Amino acid sequence: MEAQLEQLLITAISDLEAISDEASLEAARVKYLGKKGDLSVLAAGMKDVPPDQKKAVGQKLNEVRTTITEKLESARSTLQDAADAQALVGIDPTLPGRTPFTGGLHPLTIILDEAVSALRRLGFAVAEGPEIETEFHCFDALNTPEDHPARNEKDTFYFDDGKLLRTHTSSVQIRTMEAAKTTPVRIVAPGSAFRRDEIDATHLSSFNQLEGLYVDENVTLADLKGTLEFFFRCMFGSETETRFRPHFFPFTEPSYEIDILLKASGKEPKWIEIAGCGIVDPAVFEAVSKSRGDDLFDPERVSGFAFGMGLERLAMIRWGISDIRLLIENDVRFLKQFA
Repeated sequence: MEAQLEQLLITAISDLEAISDEASLEAARVKYLGKKGDLSVLAAGMKDVPPDQKKAVGQKLNEVRTTITEKLESARSTLQDAADAQALVGIDPTLPGRTPFTGGLHPLTIILDEAVSALRRLGFAVAEGPEIETEFHCFDALNTPEDHPARNEKDTFYFDDGKLLRTHTSSVQIRTMEAAKTTPVRIVAPGSAFRRDEIDATHLSSFNQLEGLYVDENVTLADLKGTLEFFFRCMFGSETETRFRPHFFPFTEPSYEIDILLKASGKEPKWIEIAGCGIVDPAVFEAVSKSRGDDLFDPERVSGFAFGMGLERLAMIRWGISDIRLLIENDVRFLKQFA
């Protein structure tokens, strides 16, 4: 039997050295090492080997099996190397690689993260609220009269049950004060807002706002100005110039619009409106107190300031974007410059 094993090994090695493709390699494996292969057939004859020869024959059987297995692996490696070499034909491996495009944050996300980070440094916490709101939280509590244009169906998205898509995130300020257990309250409320605006280069019907509220004892206009001047310098640089213009908002008194001096390269500097703000109107505190049923926000005891701005406008000013629609079109050619 040892002679048969030796002859099988010689034949197997000869066959394996002549293999040129994967199919032939697999056929050889089955022929020699398969369950019904030549080596398995010889191994089945071990029962007929005389006892005094079993050890020597067994060792020879294992030696042949090991050698054939190694030759099969060597042949498989040789075939793989040849396939790899063929795949590189026509390719210059010395050329430098190309860095894959890995994507990045959307410009609105970048602006939001930076804005929240700047306000957190002043102690503001992020607050959220529902996008589908009641008229009380969106208008009544904010001292907005029933005949105000913002409450008209031509300007606001209403549902059949009387609820509406919030027109600003000021409603989050009301809900935060309703739920507050103590003062001071210092929150920033980022989120989506919705208005029936015609979509053009400067308007969207769905946009993103960032609003802030600070309520405590003896909050003054100086606190408001200091907060916003710090914020805009964080966003646009330490040399940023701001100005406050008197304005009217139903929920603040006095009220202001804020401009920053835009200094675009190659152009004359110009003032551009960026946000609205003011000292919280006592009527807002009275509405919140009535809703809560206590005097935590008694206007005789507390005061506060509020401000609001559009994230899209911040992004447009930061990067000189001339058309707001670019921020919602998902054009990779535009977005990849921020990656």
